[in-house]
Amino acid sequence: MIGINSYFSPFEEKLITRIRLITDKCNLDNISRTNAYLRYYNKNQEIQWAFLASQVSRNAGWNMCDLNGRWLPQLVSQKKRQQIYLTYEKANWLIFKDAYPQLLLYEYSTKINAPMFHLLKVFQVSTFMEQEWLGFWENKDKQRLMNSLIINEQNVIQKPVIKNARIKHHIFHYLPYLFQDLLHFNAVLFPTLQGKLYGASVANFTSLDERIKLGNTLAALLFKNNLYQEFYDFARKIEHTGSRKDYEKYIYPKIANTTPILRAVYPVVNHRNRAREDWYKKKIKHKWRISSNHNEPFLITDWYFKKQEQLHELIRQENKWF
Repeated sequence: MIGINSYFSPFEEKLITRIRLITDKCNLDNISRTNAYLRYYNKNQEIQWAFLASQVSRNAGWNMCDLNGRWLPQLVSQKKRQQIYLTYEKANWLIFKDAYPQLLLYEYSTKINAPMFHLLKVFQVSTFMEQEWLGFWENKDKQRLMNSLIINEQNVIQKPVIKNARIKHHIFHYLPYLFQDLLHFNAVLFPTLQGKLYGASVANFTSLDERIKLGNTLAALLFKNNLYQEFYDFARKIEHTGSRKDYEKYIYPKIANTTPILRAVYPVVNHRNRAREDWYKKKIKHKWRISSNHNEPFLITDWYFKKQEQLHELIRQENKWF
């Protein structure tokens, strides 16, 4: 880990220490991350990625809690479910550890009206993002910064999570995971208080290109002029617990709750704090900058219900054989 040294002024050393403490405090679990992203966005709405990150983090929490819900334990062993949970947790912990110091450095830079992005290297943030933050400081291109943060976050987890040999063997080659991947059970959902679900899904989660494409698609959806306020109202008014009841109560009020709240089933995970390599090789793919059209309709309320029924039926059929 890069530490505080004599190259920094006492003022900078104090700032670095404070950012580390705040980041660690907010990076305890999925609930604290989701809330931290949203609090940040409420104060700094020009950083649109923070709202996107909060919404995607909500979905990660729902996926985590599914693993201890009514259905998946009937199909997946406790050991395998724990491995899947730890994969979700590791990916989201890594992204937050990389991204939140960036957000805090920007916020502090605005307070003193001077860019402090030279300190990003202390937090092992990619040189790519140092360039992008400096560009944003000059031109205020919100769309480009959001896209850059999407590109960065997916590259941050590519080697330690997606390409990790142990995780590939135990998770990405695991049959139920492939069922979910192929059947799009792992869609990212944006609920509204009006009982509607919007969202999109990725066809191949292990593909870096596909995850970045999905991120760009979700960003375009989240900030659609006619939908943004509905998504934002839900996020501000509904406490994130990890249970799908958070939004299902507005869509299917008569359906029983099938997922627990996150903090009732998962303790805080102590992650290993390892040095990270800079993924940036002085060039990114042109297509990562493109917000392409998505084939699926964004309004997926009925689609979601049908996919849930398919999953439940799949589990019922599996149980008949054992």
